[in-house]
Amino acid sequence: MDAAGNRSCKLLLFFFAAIIPALQGHIGEYDEYWKQRELEAKENTEQAYNPNPEEVTQHVNHLVSRSLMRLNSTRRHLRARKKGGPCDPTSPIDQCWRCDRNWEKNRQRLADCAIGFARGTIGGKYGRIYVVTDPSDDDLLNPKPGTLRHAVIQKEPLWIIFARAMIITLKEELIMSGDKTIDARGANVHVAYGAGITIQYVRNVIIHGLHIHHIVPGNGGMIRD
Repeated sequence: MDAAGNRSCKLLLFFFAAIIPALQGHIGEYDEYWKQRELEAKENTEQAYNPNPEEVTQHVNHLVSRSLMRLNSTRRHLRARKKGGPCDPTSPIDQCWRCDRNWEKNRQRLADCAIGFARGTIGGKYGRIYVVTDPSDDDLLNPKPGTLRHAVIQKEPLWIIFARAMIITLKEELIMSGDKTIDARGANVHVAYGAGITIQYVRNVIIHGLHIHHIVPGNGGMIRD
């Protein structure tokens, strides 16, 4: 290896060495609480481990192939029609729920639609429905009831939906707790122009139909989780 290659290799090793402590550095104080959550997350990961990844891949491929065959068949049947016709979802997950005309009355069915390594994730399926009515994010320590931040920090399982279309601009990162579903179906909901969502050391989280874009770094500070 030439000198330039050696320098590149050393630089790469230094880069990775710098990243390792930084993995904990984004937490202001990596205290006992976070260490405990890390241990719990490790245990949950080991419990969810599938020793047969090939079976998971084959199952996903089967579902996707079946979806494509169904879609192609439907398109041939409707080639001369511009409107109407049967329900025509384009993915295995959408095919699982979208053609149910009463899906809004049975939102939790979405939890049965996960595929791949996410299969078995139930989110807040067995919890109550929490309706977000307020797009504001003004209090990070004592979030206002009805806001998305207030919903995601609750300890109980929740199925979170939205009362109407809204744009939520987060002042700081939104730290998810486990056993939650954020279900934006039926409303045009955007998390945009502010901080993002942190999913760390938790299990059973489903986010569906939520538009997340134009995320910018926050300033840090005290955030309730």
